[in-house]
Amino acid sequence: MTAFPLIEISGSPYNRGMQYGEQAKHLISRSVEIYKTRLDINGSQVSDLSQRVGKFLDFCSFFSKDHIDEIRGIAAGANLSFEEVLLINLRTEIVADARRDHTQSVPKSDGCTGIIVLPTRSKTGKLIHAQNWDWLDSCKETGVVIRVLPEDGIPFLTFTEAGGLARSGLNAVGLSITANYLESDRDFQTSGVPLPFIRRQVLEHRHLAFAIRDIAATPKSCSNNMMLAHRDGWCTSFECAPDESFMVEPEKGLLVHANHWISAVAQSKLIDTGLRDSPDSLYRQSRVRQLLEAKTLISREDIMRALSDRFGSPFSVCRDPSSDEGGEVFSTVATILIDASDGVMEICKVPYENTRFASYSLAR
Repeated sequence: MTAFPLIEISGSPYNRGMQYGEQAKHLISRSVEIYKTRLDINGSQVSDLSQRVGKFLDFCSFFSKDHIDEIRGIAAGANLSFEEVLLINLRTEIVADARRDHTQSVPKSDGCTGIIVLPTRSKTGKLIHAQNWDWLDSCKETGVVIRVLPEDGIPFLTFTEAGGLARSGLNAVGLSITANYLESDRDFQTSGVPLPFIRRQVLEHRHLAFAIRDIAATPKSCSNNMMLAHRDGWCTSFECAPDESFMVEPEKGLLVHANHWISAVAQSKLIDTGLRDSPDSLYRQSRVRQLLEAKTLISREDIMRALSDRFGSPFSVCRDPSSDEGGEVFSTVATILIDASDGVMEICKVPYENTRFASYSLAR
């Protein structure tokens, strides 16, 4: 299995989008196909797309109109409609909206198991930020790494679905972010900022304080966990409900998070509705923590082994392709290792098949 492609874009927001769309045209079209199929599975007509996008459009400019300008450029470069590219970036919110209209349960979202090791616990003395991304197995066809060189801003590197603004990544001032699925009884009661726009905004920040603000205080449509770190030795996990956020701090230099709420304050205030779809989260988190806690100092290889764990397979830390109740196939699409000190991401495509990592650098 070949590595995910690297795309470099630069200049103004619209021009960056055009470059992105032109370079990843076929991959972006495949992303659109995947999520149009999800809409169809969940009872919505593609002709409803403009209406569904419109419900969230104002929130897409919550931070900056530049994000919308870039999406318009992606659409133009890929010969797709603006609404089709927005679908990729709003896929969690739009598919959930379609399912609610047809009285179905809210869809399973990204699984994932995340790890941050602080420099005091790292064998290299550098912070390590890592994640398994569990999602639709078909997305192994659409993953891309984007090196973004703005004309007036902070360069950053992100791994995302083709057509997406951002997912996991790092920037030139040492911030890194990953995100994983959470669910609560507060979800989808109001509209808020779609999750990719929050992750993208974090990667554009020069200052850690503003990244914290935009994760913790931005209104959202649904719950999500965002793991934020700075290369100089700080990290936390924000368990975000749509209207409130709860911090989970590292213990003895180690932070691990899967897909259930672990903040005691959060557990006292809301209902975790995600364990129906992700009951394996309970043992995935404990397995990774146990494997890493056993090490006095934790190496890159230790993290790779933990994220390759097959206990409880196929619903394991490293997930082989398997179908859910609706027949959709999920897997661990990628394992991501982030070294924000060196500005490098290492990514293993379909780790259930191989252990080969490709290296991507923020430097050209």
